[in-house]
Amino acid sequence: MSRADRFTGKVVAITGTGGGLGRAAALKFASEGAIIAGCDLNETANQETAELIRTAGGTMYSTAPVDLTNEVATTRWINSVVEDLGGIDVLFANAGATKFNPISEVSLDEWHFVLAHELDVVFIPVKAAWGALKSSQGNIVLVGSTAGVTGSVTNTRIAHSATKGGVIAMAKQLAGEGAQFGIRANSVSPGMVATPATAKDLLAPDHPMASIAQHIPLKRVGTVEEIANCVVFLASEEAAYVTGANLMVDGGWSAVLPG
Repeated sequence: MSRADRFTGKVVAITGTGGGLGRAAALKFASEGAIIAGCDLNETANQETAELIRTAGGTMYSTAPVDLTNEVATTRWINSVVEDLGGIDVLFANAGATKFNPISEVSLDEWHFVLAHELDVVFIPVKAAWGALKSSQGNIVLVGSTAGVTGSVTNTRIAHSATKGGVIAMAKQLAGEGAQFGIRANSVSPGMVATPATAKDLLAPDHPMASIAQHIPLKRVGTVEEIANCVVFLASEEAAYVTGANLMVDGGWSAVLPG
């Protein structure tokens, strides 16, 4: 089987396919033969992704809006994927939303928002898809972050750090519980990545992290396509002996001390 055929006929469910990493991963999986089942809150953006995939000769079933913090809505989406497409071979739980503030300014409502939009949105679809993944001996890929393994003096992100550390731990626990069923589970932890969202905050000219590239060994920020490549690898048979791993994709940022 060539690399272009690694996922031929496989059903890959991806959350947050309206843009960013979710869109990049959907395009990459589809280019390797996967049938994409994508969901997002933004119906227009999700349809744009579906059109990009169809134009490239791939297949994507778009469902939006889906509120992944709502168990009923999320389970309904997962069940429809299983019923309509025959199962789920890969679940890429990509969707998430966060807020950054100093700990002294983080309200309890903000704390709960980040936990819901970075932990609940992972747990709920994983739980809903667990039976289908057992049937297919499938794969789960979660999105951690360098924020889940290191602190920061330039980015105030106590809630984000807690949730991303939790996501990395979840991948390890899912690997442990899933092994008996043939399920592999891993996480990717991006460092600084150029996206429309980071351009508006972390990489904005007036943010302390705007010049972070000079502190990254590879001297640049990453792209969503580079992260998507790692997601696809972890979900492929080339990574058949990889489970419970957290792959740092950060240009070496977390491997070195500043300066």
